[in-house]
Amino acid sequence: MHKYKITLEYDGTSYRGWQSQKNARSVQDTLLHAAEKLFGEPVEIQGAGRTDAGVHALSQVAHLGATVAMPLRKIQEGLNDLLPSNINILDVEEVPVSFHARHYAIARSYIYIISKHRTAFGKRYVWWVRDKLDVKKMRTAGRIFQGFHDFVSFADKRMDKDASTKVKLDTVEVREVDDLIMLRVVGSHFLWKMVRRMAGILVEVGRGNLTPQDVEALLELPSHLPAEHTAPPSGLFLERVLYEGDAEKPAKPGRLSFPLVSFSR
Repeated sequence: MHKYKITLEYDGTSYRGWQSQKNARSVQDTLLHAAEKLFGEPVEIQGAGRTDAGVHALSQVAHLGATVAMPLRKIQEGLNDLLPSNINILDVEEVPVSFHARHYAIARSYIYIISKHRTAFGKRYVWWVRDKLDVKKMRTAGRIFQGFHDFVSFADKRMDKDASTKVKLDTVEVREVDDLIMLRVVGSHFLWKMVRRMAGILVEVGRGNLTPQDVEALLELPSHLPAEHTAPPSGLFLERVLYEGDAEKPAKPGRLSFPLVSFSR
């Protein structure tokens, strides 16, 4: 058995998410079919985490298991030749057979992008909010999410009832870059729709409909309010998956310059 760590980026607009699904187009299945064609045998593909329908990835990680050995460059170029243009392999590494893309990950980061103006070319990558937003208040409220909290108010009700809703967030940043407002969140793991609901609540703070004190209350008692303000998937990007030894810093976007503005500015 040979195992490879695959780093890829994708535009999730045309997919029903990362995870394999019956009667639906997924990123995982698309990558799996390309890999099986390249290797000429059934292979294993597992991702570091799921992204929902319409959500993008700047740097998703998956492992590929195959009985056939192949040069790393040939794997990268071969997969890219077989994949549609909205999925791109960024890097391929050979890893120990024990490596698992999800189980070995220690943290993940997401970016949510809000546009302050209507855009024709960036519509599928941002959430255009017409109202003027108070970014300072959003930033203050965003810091409330940092630390270890129960995010039950931000979890989808279809989530497994036995799963814990307690999450530790290491970083929550709100930055204004030109005509964009960008939320960046780093944590060990995330609940289904959690980041989109955080973004929606922060927008309500920016609009003046909620206060930072209201955000604190959402972390203290269960509420349906975040579900009512779930932000659209178009603005959400899985930014990076972190493993032991990786530095916690923003990933450098690929060849796209808009709207994927680096937080390192």
